[in-house]
Order: sequence, then structure tokens, then C-alpha cells
Amino acid sequence: MCNFAAPDMVGHTGQYEPAVKACTATDMAIGKIKAACEENGYILFITADHGNAEKMYSEQGGPHTAHTNYRVPLIMNNTDLKLACPGDYNAALCDVATTILDAMGIELAPEMTGRSLLAN
Repeated sequence: MCNFAAPDMVGHTGQYEPAVKACTATDMAIGKIKAACEENGYILFITADHGNAEKMYSEQGGPHTAHTNYRVPLIMNNTDLKLACPGDYNAALCDVATTILDAMGIELAPEMTGRSLLAN
């Protein structure tokens, strides 16, 4: 697991150009990780817990420095497994851990309330 905090942290400043640089650097880093995962047969999951850098300005024209509540994607690079999320299903963060454990073939603890987003 890796947290790329730069887009979030820079997004809080409300400064557009630094946010673009942070997103570009994160994109390049994820590209390298994706290549390494594919080379070694690893599954890569990419997601976020909230938005921030996609909305830099408020409706009044000033900097928007708070988290947004837009839906975020769950991306997986594996071609053998498929995500099965109906468009109307509002997945939650608890579904991410459940999905990753399902992909790894690890049994869930009874306390885990999320559902796997993998197609069976």
C-alpha cells in the first residue's frame, strides 16, 4: 500500500500550477509501479478516499481548499479478474479492503462489513 499525498496536500493550497505538478509526478510514479506490477505478475489497485485537486476554485472564484465528496474510481490492472460494480452501486471504502483480500484469496474476518467488488 502506498499513499501519494502530494495532490491532496498541494490541493489544499488552492494553487493550480503546483497541483498540476503534483498530479503529474504522482501519475509518473504510478506508471512505474504499474510497469513493475505487470512485469512481476502483481495486481495493482488504485483508488482514493476523497477528491481535492480536481476542484481548485470555489463558485465565488476564490481557492477551494477543502476536500470534495466526488466519487473516486477503483482501478485494477489485472486482466484475469474483473470488477463488477453496477453504475448505481455506491461502493464504500470498506469495499476496497474486502475486494483486495478477495483477489488475494484471503478469508475475511467476520468484523469486515464490506463486499467484494470482483465479478464472480
